[in-house]
Amino acid sequence: MRECMESKNLHLRLRKVAGQVNAVERMIDEDVPCEDVLIQINAAKNALHKIGQIVLEGHLRHCVRRGIENGDAENTISDFIKTLEHFSRMS
Repeated sequence: MRECMESKNLHLRLRKVAGQVNAVERMIDEDVPCEDVLIQINAAKNALHKIGQIVLEGHLRHCVRRGIENGDAENTISDFIKTLEHFSRMS
């Protein structure tokens, strides 16, 4: 997996999401208006989705390409379709 993406970038993005989730928890404890909490939840959701897109792109550029180049196109494409379906359900 490490060859598929820049792990440092992903770790930075994940820490940002963790901070956003912690902020939601604080906002709830501080009785912040619902609209503001929902905005923060949406920001965390979008940031996590972007991380998924980065992982998916890395998977396509490296793992899927390697499978096709090694002559296993049918299985590689079939597996990628399943992966894409799982990721699409998360949106």
